[in-house]
Amino acid sequence: MTAPRTEGLRVRPARRAQAPVVAAVALGGGAGAAARYAASLRWPTAADGFPWTTLWVNVAGCAAIGVLMVVITETRAAHPLVRPFLGTGVLGGFTTFSTYAVDVRGLLDDGAAGHGLVYLAATPIAALAAVWSAAATTRRALRRRQP
Repeated sequence: MTAPRTEGLRVRPARRAQAPVVAAVALGGGAGAAARYAASLRWPTAADGFPWTTLWVNVAGCAAIGVLMVVITETRAAHPLVRPFLGTGVLGGFTTFSTYAVDVRGLLDDGAAGHGLVYLAATPIAALAAVWSAAATTRRALRRRQP
C-alpha cells in the first residue's frame, strides 16, 4: 500500500494547536469591534447623512494594518499570536466592510444614488491608499532609524 500524495497540499495543524490562534482572534476581534462601536457612538451618522464615521474607521484601520504588517514582518520577529490578535482580531474587528455594504445599500435605497456610488468607490480606494501609504511611510521611517 502506498502513502497518499501530499505534495502541494497544505497540511492543517491539529485543532488543539489552533486553539490559541482562535482565542487571540476572538479576543482581538471583540476589542476592535468595541472600538468601532465607540467611534459610531462618538461620531454618529444622521439617518440621511453620509457615513463618514464608517469611511474613516475603515481608512484608519487599513493604515494601521499597513504599519503593523511592516513592523511585524520586516523589522523584528514577533510572537506568533501578534498577527492574529492585532491584524485579524483587533484591526479586522475595527474595520467594517459589512457596515460599508449596508451603508451603500441604504444610500441607494434612500434615493441618494450619487452619494452611494461615491461611497462605494471611495471606500476601497481610500482603504488601499491608506494601507499602501502607511506601509511605505513606516518603511521609510524605520530605514532612517537604522544605523
